[in-house]
Amino acid sequence: MAAKVTVNENGPLKIEGEFSIVDKEGNEFDLAGKTTAFLCRCGETKKNPFCDGTHKSCGFESASSAS
Repeated sequence: MAAKVTVNENGPLKIEGEFSIVDKEGNEFDLAGKTTAFLCRCGETKKNPFCDGTHKSCGFESASSAS
């Protein structure tokens, strides 16, 4: 399955399918075979770049719709 990215309202980006996530040097994060990941958008996570749910308590708001 090709990768699909869903922009969650007031929350993280959800990535599903076959994908890899790399840092600025090109080093791959260990996803342990997962086919779903949630990436932080609020900038307050302690598990960067992954979401840890902090957006719920830090007041992050963002509504995005495809036009």
